Amino acid sequence: MRGSRLTLLLATALLACSLSVLSVRGKEGECSSRGLYEGEFFSGIGKIQYEGPDSTNALSFHYYNADEVIMGKPMKEWLRFSVAFWHTLRGDGSDPFGSGTKLWPWEDASLDEMELAYRRMRAMFEFLEKLGVDYWCFHDRDIAPEGASLAESNAMLDKVVELAAHLQGETGKKVLWGTAQLFKHPRFAHGGATSPNASVHAYSAAQVKAAMDATKRLGGENYVFWGGREGYHTLLNTDLKLELDNLASFLKGAVAYKDKIGFKGELLLEPKPQEPTKHQYDWDVATTMGFLNQYGLSDEFKLNVECNHATLAGHSCDHELQLASAYGKLGNIDANTGDAQTGWDTDQFLTDPKEALLVAATILKQGGLAPGGINFDAKLRRESTALVDLFYGHISGMDAMARALRNAAQMLEDDVLPGMVKDRYSSYSKGVGKRIRDGKVDFVELEKVALSSPDPIEDLPSGQAELYEITLSRYIK
Repeated sequence: MRGSRLTLLLATALLACSLSVLSVRGKEGECSSRGLYEGEFFSGIGKIQYEGPDSTNALSFHYYNADEVIMGKPMKEWLRFSVAFWHTLRGDGSDPFGSGTKLWPWEDASLDEMELAYRRMRAMFEFLEKLGVDYWCFHDRDIAPEGASLAESNAMLDKVVELAAHLQGETGKKVLWGTAQLFKHPRFAHGGATSPNASVHAYSAAQVKAAMDATKRLGGENYVFWGGREGYHTLLNTDLKLELDNLASFLKGAVAYKDKIGFKGELLLEPKPQEPTKHQYDWDVATTMGFLNQYGLSDEFKLNVECNHATLAGHSCDHELQLASAYGKLGNIDANTGDAQTGWDTDQFLTDPKEALLVAATILKQGGLAPGGINFDAKLRRESTALVDLFYGHISGMDAMARALRNAAQMLEDDVLPGMVKDRYSSYSKGVGKRIRDGKVDFVELEKVALSSPDPIEDLPSGQAELYEITLSRYIK
């Protein structure tokens, strides 16, 4: 976003403030514009351009060429990148063993909470414009402060959403998904929907209602449920069946409210096994699908799969994505990765070529993610404290996925690896195998086939995993 564009946006925002549309009430009750900030937060950084793989400019894309057509669609439509408000704008570098390390220019201790919220929102849209990303994601309490009451919190959220809607209208940016933060405040110490206290369940429902309203108002294309506290630390004090029933009731209420307000986006559940609780009820894709099927919710939800969560569950990201896709439930990807030598959810940018290739292959094979996308639920390392590092991190993640998309497309078009898999299962394309696939055979007929055929051990083929790995490696480039 260049200076002239910023000046226009600032002038429009100031006018709106004077009309009490974006009013920030100071101690004297006067409309303040301090939080709107006169100037650029990312000064000296222009819009990131595609310069190709031979460029040595770290502030450019080497592989992400938004309009390049891959298998019939522009790259930007396959990837649908999104920036996470919480890590990018609110991430301060703190971890379980240390306080924050980052001093971002939109954080100003002299301002009140609402003025800070407005500054952060304007910084987000400047970042989106300069990075060239169309989408953003948010938690309600990340974009607006917690008030002294739920009513006050809702009112402040409404005002910040009003500014966000205004900036979206000016820039054309969109919300990929919104969600409610039901894990940070002490009231959620025992969970939200699964709390043993019914009043906390009610409060959680009210907060989700307001967050769904905000997401709809901003034209959000999805709404996510992440149950960070929906689980337990010990079964000794837990009524497991009651908590599962209450969680299902909560989600059914969200489905009903979605229909009531006419929200057309997808509802997404985000699996995670642990941290902060010892066990979470949406442990992994398989567990989450079992829950949805058990409570008759499988037609109402898709899944938001996070790669680092797959690692914590003891799976690969590829496993979780392929399983969700096999169920027809892969709705969105939170692109990040963990550190095998660190014992918590580090949320680093996904840059490993092999992992990115496998992610891209799943996206291509299922025909894309829309209305979902790839959200960078990723943060800088604690030691990365320069403002420009925010661009380096996102550029590295975007380039990794763009490079992988090209390579995965080539792999699928060559049909070598997919063809090998197809040949391995060729016995199901004819004879009794086809009848098995079509569901037209019972155990009696299968017994007759087994009794009249040689023992299959006589011609059981090799799995040749090593050959498959060699073949895959040809596309990691």
